[in-house]
Amino acid sequence: MYAKLILSCLLLMTIMQAKAQHRARDFGIEIGVMNTGHYNSITDVEGVKVGQVTKIIGDNIRTGVTAILPHEGNLFQEKVPAAVFVGNGFGKLAGSTQIEELGNLESPIVLTNTLNVASGIQGIITYTLSQAGNETVQSVNAVVGETNDGYLNDIRGQHVSIEDVIAAIQNAKSGLVEEGNVGAGTGTVSFGYKGGIGSSSRKLPSTLGGYTVGVLVQSNFGGVLQIDGVPVGKLLGQYSFKNQLESADGSCMIIVATDAPVDERNLKRMAQRAMMGLAKTGGIASNGSGDYVIAFSTYKKNQIKHHEESLRLEQRTLLRNDDMSPLFLATIEATEEAIINSLFAAKAMTGKEGRTVQELPVAEVLQIMKNHNRIP
Repeated sequence: MYAKLILSCLLLMTIMQAKAQHRARDFGIEIGVMNTGHYNSITDVEGVKVGQVTKIIGDNIRTGVTAILPHEGNLFQEKVPAAVFVGNGFGKLAGSTQIEELGNLESPIVLTNTLNVASGIQGIITYTLSQAGNETVQSVNAVVGETNDGYLNDIRGQHVSIEDVIAAIQNAKSGLVEEGNVGAGTGTVSFGYKGGIGSSSRKLPSTLGGYTVGVLVQSNFGGVLQIDGVPVGKLLGQYSFKNQLESADGSCMIIVATDAPVDERNLKRMAQRAMMGLAKTGGIASNGSGDYVIAFSTYKKNQIKHHEESLRLEQRTLLRNDDMSPLFLATIEATEEAIINSLFAAKAMTGKEGRTVQELPVAEVLQIMKNHNRIP
């Protein structure tokens, strides 16, 4: 009798904790084998900042903006090496071709909804032209990614303004990233549950360079949810194609940051591995899914100056190909956990036309994970 009482108390505590906490590790779910950074967020990469504007207005507006800044200086004047990988191209990633061509990033990365990409572009341009030192700038490669939040949000109303975009950029900060129903993840849906913004990081041991990899995702896609290898979606009876009325369409934006000295070629290889992290969560990059990865390096000695006084040979410090594998693993693990964090942090939401998307049933998930010996 006493043992049963203790068991009941423990279960109640677990359920209460599930409602109070937000991230997978708060419940003992430790994805992968590498250590996380201090915040377990993309901001563990020194200099990286994240800003968000969330728009929950009336019954129908459920959208927002998330901005990622590689460093706090003038990004146009001090560009960073970058690469893009397209997992599935059913989407709109503005600015991707110049990143592909030149291998660098010269603007903040803005994430929003499909029909507000133009606002994202204009916000970045306005912000960049207003920065000191950019008085003669006449071209800006604004980088804007999106997912479609039209199920919960009045997307046709195009409620994200240029001012919202600028505010997200200007409010960007370091530290723990807010996750779930915030910013560009306000109205998103993933695996049939409420999706959103999620983040995670990995810190390599000093023997492997001590570098950090951080990931931020905007989750809005489908498939058969897996958490740390456990077929949670199947066991909950919530997965794509379980009947003919459901699909796996949607999108996922993945931002990968690192302080490792890698160039655009190896950043693209890291970006490719991020899709492996998405696959480990059960995502399938369906026909109607826009799955894009943007990867950049903040290693200061490899930043690219916009203007040089005279012709010079470029000198960069780069990791060898043979030293990339730890960064690949870090990217895979951080992407997987960032997506799972987006689900744990998100809460049920009612939006356009009274539609409701439920949150991940955390208490049930924890019991499943316990049954599979994934948590104590």
